[in-house]
Amino acid sequence: MAYKVRKSSLPLLPEGCDDIRILHFSDLHLTPKRKHLALDIKSWVDLKPDLIISTGDFIAHKDGRKPLIGALGELLDTPGLFVFGSNDYYAPRFKNPFSYLLADKGERKLGKKLNSSLLSKQLSKGAWQDLNHKKVKVKVKGVVIEARGTDDAHLELDNYPLVQGKVSKGSDISLGITHAPYERVLAAMAQDKLDLILAGHTHGGQVRLPWFGGSKALTTNCDLDNWRASGLSKVNDEPWLNVSAGMGYSPYAPIRLFCPPEISLITLTA
Repeated sequence: MAYKVRKSSLPLLPEGCDDIRILHFSDLHLTPKRKHLALDIKSWVDLKPDLIISTGDFIAHKDGRKPLIGALGELLDTPGLFVFGSNDYYAPRFKNPFSYLLADKGERKLGKKLNSSLLSKQLSKGAWQDLNHKKVKVKVKGVVIEARGTDDAHLELDNYPLVQGKVSKGSDISLGITHAPYERVLAAMAQDKLDLILAGHTHGGQVRLPWFGGSKALTTNCDLDNWRASGLSKVNDEPWLNVSAGMGYSPYAPIRLFCPPEISLITLTA
């Protein structure tokens, strides 16, 4: 699978700190048949990230856990944080692919329930931590990072009050992690003055139109503005937002148009 590494730099660290490389990926939608995707995932260890963040939708098949853990391999030994998306709770179910482009009326067609608890345990056996409705501190290259996460807002499982509050003293930088970047989640995190929010879910629009200087998303599959469907953006004094366009797609909508699969490599600098 041809994918791109979206590289960016943010000067968010205290003076004198060494750079921190964050690998952010999302929406793998891995199935046992997607062997090329598994090979791509294995290659990410060569990027030598200092911190790994996944914003969910790891799998798209009831038997997706084993190939996922095998593909992540050595990456699980690097400090990491993750939250879940809807496909980590339920297997995909067929629906009209064109409905993706229509207004979201809150209706969800869910497939067979998956063992998300087991998936969390397998992902957490190494250096990764489950951040669904949790707040943690991790030290990376001497920098204290406070991170908080929510469960999937697309399924209305988000409950930000469980992790809300001002950034604690002694933290050098604060991160918010969520699967679907719904405005209610972003607004709540902005209220707490976080530095950077990371999300996925949008697939970058998945089907985009050629546009001046690039391409234009037709949807974000949530209430986020289409122009923020992928990459780094900032509105007024709100936190930076990085939305990953993801690596995969639903097995029932296997197409990406003018929207190649991607991962993000964000370098935090002083």
